[in-house]
Amino acid sequence: MPPRFLPSFASGIRALPAHLALWLIGGLVSLPILALVVAVLQWDAQSAALLREMAGSVLGGYAFTTVVLSVVVSLGVAVVGTACACAVTLFDFRGRKQWEWALLLPLAMPAYVVAYAYTDYLQFSGPAQTWLRSAFGLEGRVLPEVRSLGGAALVFVCTLYPYVYLLVRVALLERAAHLMDAARLMGASLGRRVATIAVPLARPSIMAGVALALMETLADYGVSSYFGIQTFTAGIYKAWLVLDSRIAAAQLATALLVLMALLLRLELHARQRMRYASVKGRRAAAQPVALTGVRALLATGVCALPVLLGFVLPVLFMLRPLWQAWGAEDTPLPWGSFIGWSLNSFKLAACTAVLAAAIALALAFAARRTPTRLTRTVVSLAGMGYAVPGAVIVVGLLIPVGWLQAARPDWQVGFWISTTVLGVVWAYLVRFTAVALHTVQSGYNQVPASLDETARMLGVSGWGLWWRVHRPLLVRSSLVAGLLVFVDVMKELPATLVLRPFDHDTLAVVAFQLAKDERLGEAALPALVLVLVGLVPVILLSRTLNKKTA
Repeated sequence: MPPRFLPSFASGIRALPAHLALWLIGGLVSLPILALVVAVLQWDAQSAALLREMAGSVLGGYAFTTVVLSVVVSLGVAVVGTACACAVTLFDFRGRKQWEWALLLPLAMPAYVVAYAYTDYLQFSGPAQTWLRSAFGLEGRVLPEVRSLGGAALVFVCTLYPYVYLLVRVALLERAAHLMDAARLMGASLGRRVATIAVPLARPSIMAGVALALMETLADYGVSSYFGIQTFTAGIYKAWLVLDSRIAAAQLATALLVLMALLLRLELHARQRMRYASVKGRRAAAQPVALTGVRALLATGVCALPVLLGFVLPVLFMLRPLWQAWGAEDTPLPWGSFIGWSLNSFKLAACTAVLAAAIALALAFAARRTPTRLTRTVVSLAGMGYAVPGAVIVVGLLIPVGWLQAARPDWQVGFWISTTVLGVVWAYLVRFTAVALHTVQSGYNQVPASLDETARMLGVSGWGLWWRVHRPLLVRSSLVAGLLVFVDVMKELPATLVLRPFDHDTLAVVAFQLAKDERLGEAALPALVLVLVGLVPVILLSRTLNKKTA
């Protein structure tokens, strides 16, 4: 070997452990997707017959319900989120500063908790219909059925509109202010300025927010299962647990994964358009239009209605059965079990948060230090995990477990992965490492590259660079990344429901099971705890936005 190649060969040997670690992380996060692709390609006569039977019976219903729900939710979150963002950004009225952060509160509400709350209060035997029948002498059902496709769409709109609200609000603050002032000076009316300037400028943000809301809608299992809605996610669990068909579950999971990939592509495209539409330089210091009288009341109503439907009323509705169960002697609250459920949830969430933050720091540092094709590929795989629904991850993990168990029974792979803490944490990492990675990368964007060059000139390189230079500057980003993963794991339902160990229930699983058994008084306690935990990232997000807009 010529001498000039010796240094590169030696550096390659030294970098081998880092490359192996990257390949391990890449395999960890991409295994569910690769397993689904392989499973779908395993065609045989039995699987073909099963797919034909499903196509003639349930697939059409799954597709129709999913499409209708997606369209209604898309229109709902786009209208509600854009209207709220325009109200608090472009206009000034009494209470506007309070509504700016209050509109974020529905982010703390898991959609399935809102579904439990409305079902308990608005069902046939609930307080609302009982009072209407007695007050007005009515009989039968007075209000529409809550457990329906329309009810599910309402729940998703009320809890997911903040995705559109956040992005549109930032877009209007950065791009619409000076153009709105110019249009006003040219004599354009208020309605025309909003319709022809503000909304078109925010269109990429609206598309990105709608794509994020649809990802959450398609990934949901709690609402669809509780309401009896036949979506693709509910169909995956039925195919796996009821029909006991690996191929059918893989087919449905693959179809859902393709939809998620399209939505992710749409969101990335919208984000690129947001960059192109941005205005360089200092943000225009235009003042919002002052509203009085009827217009001010209308703006207040636009902001108050989604907060009322998405946060205030669900919390009050859940407090009612909790209060009733608190003093009931025949059905006392299971305080002892509640402590165990809380500990299980906190332990799983804490373990996943620490591991996800560590993986995110390693990937972000590798991407900054050696931006090779391997590094970019692994970072891209880890970054798309949040778009993969929990149902897809479960199927993607259990399929290779079944293969290995059949090939090597002596290895007992199912014993280590299925219904174990290891399997649950693995599924969590596949899905939520992306949340930590995006947060850490945002922190790295604020660390100038000149610090790395200065450190290398002083003889600090490799992991010493991370430990002595990057680590002190990334403490806050790391803590925020771990906190966001912690909250997401606390609320995660599909993966936990299937992969959790026996006698290892979490708050989300218990709330779902108790609500499904119509024991809302007992389900209210874990559900409200999940809401309180969800308020933490909402508070952080509100403080961050206030700093940026100050």
